Amino acid sequence: MKGLILVGGYGTRLRPLTLTLPKPLVEFGNKPMILHQVESLAAAGVTDIVLAVNYRPEVMVAALKKYEEMYNISITFSVETEPLGTAGPLKLAAEILQKDDSPFFVLNSDIICDYPFMQLADFHRSHGGEATIVATKVEEPSKYGVIVHKPNTIGQIDRFVEKPVEFVGNRINAGIYILNPSVVDRIELRPTSIEKETFPSLAKDGALYSFDLEGYWMDVGQPKDFLSGTCLYLSSLAKKGSKLLTPTTEEFVHGGNVLIDPSAKIGKNCRIGPNVTIGPNCVIGDGVRLQRCVILQGSHVRDHAWIKSSIVGWNSNVGRWARLEGVTVLGDDVTVADEVYVNGGSVLPHKTITSNIETPSIIM
Repeated sequence: MKGLILVGGYGTRLRPLTLTLPKPLVEFGNKPMILHQVESLAAAGVTDIVLAVNYRPEVMVAALKKYEEMYNISITFSVETEPLGTAGPLKLAAEILQKDDSPFFVLNSDIICDYPFMQLADFHRSHGGEATIVATKVEEPSKYGVIVHKPNTIGQIDRFVEKPVEFVGNRINAGIYILNPSVVDRIELRPTSIEKETFPSLAKDGALYSFDLEGYWMDVGQPKDFLSGTCLYLSSLAKKGSKLLTPTTEEFVHGGNVLIDPSAKIGKNCRIGPNVTIGPNCVIGDGVRLQRCVILQGSHVRDHAWIKSSIVGWNSNVGRWARLEGVTVLGDDVTVADEVYVNGGSVLPHKTITSNIETPSIIM
């Protein structure tokens, strides 16, 4: 089978992290975001993966080469000379996607969930349509485009209603699909939207179905959702009894859902958790309090610092008694001085913060 991952462009919503690495290579749960997807596709029997990119493909080529060998797959880069939206990249990669009659998966690179690729493929084959969308249920459907099904069918889509004023359903497009190669023939090689052009056309022809996603789902393309998605991911690992999580019997773990790379060093009298990830070669000083945060590789959090709802970028240094909160994001190699308070700061790489930031702002 085949799969196409829509990587897209600059990752501006996740800056300042994406000023250092392309978004798919930013670590989520201590491994690159795209590796979660590559592993799941390979486990479902996918052997050919296409990455549709238009920004810094050369950086990703080197990183992903090793995954080809690890998972015995072929990864091809389909490079857009201009942004082609969410459907145009399928046409650009037609030679691979249409090389045989087997259906192929498509997914947005920002999506984190328990990818149901095998069940999705079984359902798709059972209904005989051209395309299947994975749907997730939301509490506030009025914010989204909502899927409306044909009555008395198993998942056949009738139409989509954008940001409905009255309740018509609570299922939305989860950004994961399985399509027959014939769908590519419906797409022109131009900037075009699969959600607004291709799918309505398929629904009109009665060829589009939806498959309900079980469990968690999150688009982690911006910092606040990256943190929320981390909480959901860690909770999912806990439900599965994953050995990746640090045991709650460790005296510094408070509230569970803590993921720490074995190479990280943890000081005395720390309180870590719930919902914390600490990357490789990090050093956490004595008396540090961490909750609902991500500490990326090589960072040093010094004694008695307090971090909540924040992302500490690679190789950064958080001073003694410093306090970070309010979806603060430190880029690569940022230094926060001792006793400094940062609330909602977005700090560009290689900066030093020596005075308090009390309201959300970008530090250039």
